[in-house]
Amino acid sequence: MTTKTNEPLEPDAAALARMTENMNKVEALGARLSQIMVNREGHQAALDGPNQELFAKAAHSYWNEAVQNPAKLIEQQVSFWTKSVSHFVEAQKALAKGKLEAPADTTPKDRRFANPLWESHPYFNYVKQQYLINAETLHQAIADVSDLEPREKQRLEYFSRQIIDLMSPTNFLATNPDALERAVATEGESLIKGLENLIADLEANNGEMIVRLADETAFELGRNIATSPGKVVFRNHMFELIQYAPTTETVHETPIVIFPPWINKFYILDLKEQNSLVKWVVDQGHTLFMVSWINPDSSYRDVGMGDYIEDGFVAAIEEVKNITGQDQVNAVGYCIAGTTLSLTLSLLKQRGDPSVKSATFFTALTDFSDQGEFQPFLTDDFIDGIEAETKDKGILPSVIMARTFSFLRSNDLVYGPAIKSYMLGDTPPAFDLLYWNGDGANLPERMAMEYLRGLCQQNKLAEGGFDLMGHHLELGDIDVPLIAIGCETDHIAPWKDSYRGVQQMGSKDKTFIMTQSGHIAGIVNPPSKGKYGHYTNADMSLEYQDWLDGAKFHKGSWWPRWGKWLENHSGGLIEARVPGADGREILGDAPGTYVTRKARD
Repeated sequence: MTTKTNEPLEPDAAALARMTENMNKVEALGARLSQIMVNREGHQAALDGPNQELFAKAAHSYWNEAVQNPAKLIEQQVSFWTKSVSHFVEAQKALAKGKLEAPADTTPKDRRFANPLWESHPYFNYVKQQYLINAETLHQAIADVSDLEPREKQRLEYFSRQIIDLMSPTNFLATNPDALERAVATEGESLIKGLENLIADLEANNGEMIVRLADETAFELGRNIATSPGKVVFRNHMFELIQYAPTTETVHETPIVIFPPWINKFYILDLKEQNSLVKWVVDQGHTLFMVSWINPDSSYRDVGMGDYIEDGFVAAIEEVKNITGQDQVNAVGYCIAGTTLSLTLSLLKQRGDPSVKSATFFTALTDFSDQGEFQPFLTDDFIDGIEAETKDKGILPSVIMARTFSFLRSNDLVYGPAIKSYMLGDTPPAFDLLYWNGDGANLPERMAMEYLRGLCQQNKLAEGGFDLMGHHLELGDIDVPLIAIGCETDHIAPWKDSYRGVQQMGSKDKTFIMTQSGHIAGIVNPPSKGKYGHYTNADMSLEYQDWLDGAKFHKGSWWPRWGKWLENHSGGLIEARVPGADGREILGDAPGTYVTRKARD
């Protein structure tokens, strides 16, 4: 009998052959991945987690409790054993019925387990329920640790939560039904795409594991993001100054200059026309300037907070005054730039310089006595690791900060995107906000340590004053009219801490607004969306909770309220100013060149 080798394979056999071929590709990609990891640049080990002292203290506390109260430990263990055994018995009973079905599942809803197989399939259901039992037991064990200092207890809770999130069965191919179904349906192609995505992310970050959240090929600065028309009218080693083109025939006399944070790029305030704060401010009849910070490399290692103030804030204010012919400006500081604006205002007060007419603070911290969710990263072991990293590289690399921020919301910003990209082989979405989030910047060595040690750890500005540039800078020096915006669910700059810092400022004309949502969505909240409301209360002598209890809620964006406040501090109307009309050289079109420089360039 002759075998016809040219006959097509049966469908199942053909699929199996393609699967085998794809698995061979996976193996080749795995070798490439190994090579990347061997040659990775790496970072200080201290940045990967707390030192062993924390866990040693936790273990000592746990066993000390066991010795003093053995009944409690026994009760915990018996409860865990009982739940685990009962869970196993229920699963066995379901299988004994001769049907491939899971026992009744009363676990709470969790979007990680949205696939119906987590409830209907006995294998996946068993894995899920046992994971949740284990997680609950560990949470309870940590909660029962009683003789740790509050800050150590908070760190222990944070890092134990990271372990629990990491061990979720959704994070492993063998226990993720979505990934397994996709692999079978695509004959392994999804795994190849996933590995290609992983390798691309590692290559983009010198071997650091940072999940790409957005499709970077979908955006181009100046074309479909950061598109507000304007000109670069000044440039030095710290920043480019953008003057935006007017959209009204007349403008207010007093110009506005916005200082964005230099941890990320300024265009969070100019993503697209529909939600651009830049466009909205210009449309209200203001001459608007934007600072676009340099993305520093190792040559900037000796640049400190004083350089950001003198060659950044003060220089920008002087240029805006020269361009507009005005003696004063309205200044806006966002996040770390708001913190630095407060230092600048104290310095100008001590110099007798009235250049700032009013100040606006977007989610800015000046009192760091309550470090909130960042507390696990502001202890000496972690900051010592950052100091060693900056001494080695001259900068604090953007990837270190990106990773730290991401793990504050690990399921949403690390594991969820990693599953979609690396297990399912999906292309990251074309989402402008996530694109901006991934476009970070480095921090100079000196500046990073001055900020982390002096302001965050030691809270010098709010507790006695911060020595800088030959001056003793204090919040009480700030006496210009000011308005501050805090965000209700902000985990980076909690509103109550922002409020407490503003309370200490010396101005007699102070306004505080708390907007709904978080650090970004609370600020980028255009009126046209009608999405988030805000709270106001004129009595800032109250403690933060009393302030909120007595506050009035207003539907809609805070932008119009801020706009009316700005009108009262912006003078009369004059003919609109066109960039370059003063005769100075135009250095280029907005958004400029500094903003295009990547952290890894």
